[in-house]
Amino acid sequence: MSLFRKIFGSKSERSDDELKSNDRGKYMPEIKLPIDERFTINFKANGGKFLYCENLNEIYENLDHIIDENSWQKKKVLLLDKNLEDKFKNSNIKPSSRISDSTFFLTTCENLIANDGSLLISSKQIFEKKLPELPVNFVVFATTSQIVENIGEGLRGIKSKNREKIPTNITTIKHFKSGDDKDFLSYGSSAKNLYLLLLEDL
Repeated sequence: MSLFRKIFGSKSERSDDELKSNDRGKYMPEIKLPIDERFTINFKANGGKFLYCENLNEIYENLDHIIDENSWQKKKVLLLDKNLEDKFKNSNIKPSSRISDSTFFLTTCENLIANDGSLLISSKQIFEKKLPELPVNFVVFATTSQIVENIGEGLRGIKSKNREKIPTNITTIKHFKSGDDKDFLSYGSSAKNLYLLLLEDL
């Protein structure tokens, strides 16, 4: 059973587990949280908005909710990935390949990094574009199997999956737009207003 189902499922079981961990002595080693729970905690701490989905229908429904919430019904979405465009062809979106007339960017990512809640992306998603050039609003479609421990593990995965030609322009998105635009942690980076549509595939 997935940890996400445990989180969103029975609350009574969760409270029992929390009580047991509070009874531990102060010299006992810390209980290491499961990788998917660590990612979720760190991602939210970075200011990201997280939507867990059990199937593709929930992905489409949540995308519609995001569009409604932000009044993007008449706005264009930047779609650079043809496979993603096919996957979302029945959604209520208006695709565009031009950054200048797009309000938000719909994309995938290489990996989700648990230890800092960041997203690893490459030229497969953004081609040779720089993050500041892309729209400030990101909607990222990813799966639970893409969660890895750290950036090193993500980079090794990229290398092993692309032996013929390793993608270029590999970068991470870590700082997501929050209420305080002058947050010193995001200094020098391109903060994005980011929604994550996470599909359970394990």
